[in-house]
Amino acid sequence: MIDFTRIDYLKDGNERQRRAYEVLRKYKVFEKLNGCSPILTGTIPIGIDIETSDLDIICEDDLEYEEDFLEILALSGLIPHDVEVKVENIVVDGKKSIVINFMLEEFPIEIFVQNTPTVEQNAYRHMIAEYKILEEKGEEFKQKIIELKKKGIKTEPAFGMLLNLENPYEDLLKW
Repeated sequence: MIDFTRIDYLKDGNERQRRAYEVLRKYKVFEKLNGCSPILTGTIPIGIDIETSDLDIICEDDLEYEEDFLEILALSGLIPHDVEVKVENIVVDGKKSIVINFMLEEFPIEIFVQNTPTVEQNAYRHMIAEYKILEEKGEEFKQKIIELKKKGIKTEPAFGMLLNLENPYEDLLKW
């Protein structure tokens, strides 16, 4: 199985994955987030992205002082000065979280930060389950997922529709 905790696999992927790799390396995204155990999750790593898909990066931080995390981002130079940044404080699975959105070249970037090890966060766990399902079900199934996504259906519900899952967000975690 691919080691999704590193981004090296992207350089041998499809055209969009290779381009994502170039942008992430150019801006040294993972080096600048290194202390937060960043992992690229979502649809691009597993090749079911559509034109509007973003680069989802999950991170771990205690968020005791969320301003500190945002200052680290600012000081690292990760986010160019001329780029609009949207920051949201939310609660996910009962835990305080921060979502940071901005653009790097043609890619929308979403950084999700939570006080949970990244390999235990649902975004990573969903992606691993989806990857295994795609490997098992094959190319035709993959194309059906992409078509549903093009119709505006989110990833987990698309898997749920094709797999007849009652609650795809929970059921995928059991896969």
